Amino acid sequence: MEIAGARIWITGASSGIGAALARELADRGAHVAVSARRADRLAEVAGDRMVAVQVDVTDRSATVAAGAAVRAALGGLDVAVLNAGTWSEFVVDPWDSQLFADHLQVNVLGAVHSLEAVVPAMLAAGRGRIVGVASVAGYRGIPGSEAYNAGKAALISLFESLRGSLAGRGIIVQTVNPGFVRTTMTERNRFPMPFRVEPAVAARAIADGIARDRAEVVFPLPMAVGMKLARLVPARAWTALTAQLARRGLTKDPTAGQA
Repeated sequence: MEIAGARIWITGASSGIGAALARELADRGAHVAVSARRADRLAEVAGDRMVAVQVDVTDRSATVAAGAAVRAALGGLDVAVLNAGTWSEFVVDPWDSQLFADHLQVNVLGAVHSLEAVVPAMLAAGRGRIVGVASVAGYRGIPGSEAYNAGKAALISLFESLRGSLAGRGIIVQTVNPGFVRTTMTERNRFPMPFRVEPAVAARAIADGIARDRAEVVFPLPMAVGMKLARLVPARAWTALTAQLARRGLTKDPTAGQA
């Protein structure tokens, strides 16, 4: 794909990966629109070279309206990057169903609402591209991040399913599964974060993946290899490993707060 000249909408773009990706794509000549809940931070990212459309992706009608506003401002839409997300540690005692629901509302339904905002128009046009940001955390379950991991696993499955459903309709679906990225959310984590990269590095990896039409963009390489291999570990062995780490307080999430 040629990024220069492409009309691209990025959600969750007021900081972290989203903000860095917006700058990277704009630097490569794309026409970029950015969305997030925090209008002040969004305005800082957008400056005078991006369109800023404030929205909370948990609000279905507002998200659909934001999609329409972006298309009007950019004169159409070629790529939608669904990046909005949240992270908090989950504990089993006391059980907090609301915290779990909040994660799914942002990380999963936020993506679903964003898809509703762009898929119908893309289908009507017979072309388009959806870039869904999930996480390597969705590959295996890890104690302390039940809510986050469940949502990211759902996104991986969702985007994979859509890739098949939309392939014959002219719409490309790509999945981005980052490892640790240095963001305001990861800065508060108090556990080891191996192979952590800067947002600018993540942005380049994602932009390169979009340009090269990769079905799945996973980075950094050591984390990608490690988490993909983890999926091959038998269930009993994985349970024994994670239970031991949980008792030692060493597991929360392999990529907590990356998106």
